[in-house]
Amino acid sequence: MPSGTPLYMTIAADVRDRIVTEQMGPHTLLPSERELAETHGVSRMTARQALSLLESEGVVYRKPPRGTFVAEPRVRFHVGSFSEEVARMGRRPAAQLLWAEHQVATPAVRRALELDDGAAVHVFHRLRSVDDVPFALETTFLPAELTPGILEVTDDGSLWAVLRSRYGVELARSTAVLESIVLDDATSLQLGVRAGSAGTLLTRRTEDISGRCVEYARDVYRADRAAFEVSEALGSQRLSRV
Repeated sequence: MPSGTPLYMTIAADVRDRIVTEQMGPHTLLPSERELAETHGVSRMTARQALSLLESEGVVYRKPPRGTFVAEPRVRFHVGSFSEEVARMGRRPAAQLLWAEHQVATPAVRRALELDDGAAVHVFHRLRSVDDVPFALETTFLPAELTPGILEVTDDGSLWAVLRSRYGVELARSTAVLESIVLDDATSLQLGVRAGSAGTLLTRRTEDISGRCVEYARDVYRADRAAFEVSEALGSQRLSRV
């Protein structure tokens, strides 16, 4: 690390390196604050700062009084269908429907979906999980004119699959904006994390092959369990994938 780097950051970097080089698996017990302080010749407060930084990054988790442990690695997503992304990684996706409604689109939703004044949407609010661990709360808006009867669909998987198979929609492009947020009490409870934990808000628009927007979504992910991969082709053809 460069000179002048705070000691707690140096210690955190050392712990990260040890996890990788020693191939420590998830739930491996790590050195305590006292042991870190003695090893690096610092105060326990400095060691505690290092562990707090690693916890905020999702690298470790703490279970007082048992200690600090290596966290499960984040699931790395591209923007797209949650179910399809998780299945691609060999994990088990699931969706719990919390509510579904027919609504008149709000101005923000109407603008995102490029709908006329007074147009209606079908809204799904679902808790998404990976291998039974809560990961995200999804709120998905679909044009009602495009998706008649979709509120009666009991499938707990991919809405994209339903759009393709039931409505013949050919999806072509999905774009998203990612923002760091602080989870409120209700969302934290549903996602199984402490109130005030870090989250990621993903706002997504999906278009079909004609360029029509067929889905607008606002998804809130646990920041400690999800990561998003972004790539950009450089040169004459610029494509983005998240």
